[in-house]
Amino acid sequence: MGVSLPRKEMFDIPEGVIYLDGNSLGVLPKGAVERASSVIRDEWGGQLIKAWNTAGWMALPSEVGDTIAGLIGAPEGSVATGDTLSIKVYQALAAALKMRPDRRVILSDSGNFPSDLYMAEGLIKTIDKGYELQTPAPEDVLEAISDEVAVVMLTQVDYRTGRMHDMDAITAAAHAAGAVMIWDLAHSAGAVPVDVAGCNAEFAVGCTYKYLNGGPGAPAFIYARPDITLGLEPALSGWLGHAAPFAMEQAYRPAMSTERLRVGTPSVVQLSILQEALKVWEGVDMADLRAATVALSETFIAEVEARCPTLSLASPRDANIRGSQVSFAFEHGYPAMQALIERGVIGDFRAPNIMRFGFTPLYLEEAEIIRAAEIVEEVINTEVWREPKYQVKSRVT
Repeated sequence: MGVSLPRKEMFDIPEGVIYLDGNSLGVLPKGAVERASSVIRDEWGGQLIKAWNTAGWMALPSEVGDTIAGLIGAPEGSVATGDTLSIKVYQALAAALKMRPDRRVILSDSGNFPSDLYMAEGLIKTIDKGYELQTPAPEDVLEAISDEVAVVMLTQVDYRTGRMHDMDAITAAAHAAGAVMIWDLAHSAGAVPVDVAGCNAEFAVGCTYKYLNGGPGAPAFIYARPDITLGLEPALSGWLGHAAPFAMEQAYRPAMSTERLRVGTPSVVQLSILQEALKVWEGVDMADLRAATVALSETFIAEVEARCPTLSLASPRDANIRGSQVSFAFEHGYPAMQALIERGVIGDFRAPNIMRFGFTPLYLEEAEIIRAAEIVEEVINTEVWREPKYQVKSRVT
């Protein structure tokens, strides 16, 4: 039996704040500050370089990877951690293209997170062998999968609207056409039930600073299906992806495991914080979490639509194809969001007109959702967002 939700006692949330932005940056788990302090003070400060062995620093990437594996339906030893999500996209895509050397099409969709598309464009230019990136509308992806496609690379849950792809159906279609499948789980891991092993995808990548609460800049992860691991040719052949890093061999020899997808020295402090943050998932049943997420988001949609007819639902109305966020379109979405944030309801804005709200049942409950809707009503219907101070654009929206 899973633990009851929410688990607010495990998080440090500022008083008076209703935090609906865990889809962009998760909140601070209570144990994270002390863990970071201990790593800095006791391990780095007290043990110096010995801590790589005595404090187990070198094992952190694989230990954290195994914990993440449990949240995405992957077996132990199949998830490597480190670097950033963009780097992991590059690694997966470069390796996947080598698996289909006679094909030249990378298929994504027009709703994919821009950085994923940028990495694909950069890789295409680097290889310079006639590769093409195709980006049909999300709803047209299935019919666009053909025998010309080398790799299908998609984000399961759309970052703007929360629209959710069918992992099983698309992966099956990709394989039927002979293509390799890469899933970006940035808005999925810790938000919706995921079974990467069950859907049989070759690769999955993701970040850990959103629903996994690893903190800003927390390490990313990459999954490689175990049966393909030893055939992968890493595009970024860093020293910690070597079979024997401290043998200091002149030539690269990849590790005989998913560790070949490691690149450089692990970020020990951030990995330690992430490891601490992942403790909040102990005993959490993803099916229970998903049910709670749907209940909260359905309440929010109903409350906001009843109160604010000028807002238009941009997310799928069907919860079965919606992730853990709800987005509303509003012409003046940016200033409106700034007014909400000043009143303690923290969401965010995505161009051109999307107000995003994330739902994390680990630390949210229904009364907060209803109160948030009341504040949305106040901001929208009184047009307080028209005040000049809310019009000033910040660098991060």
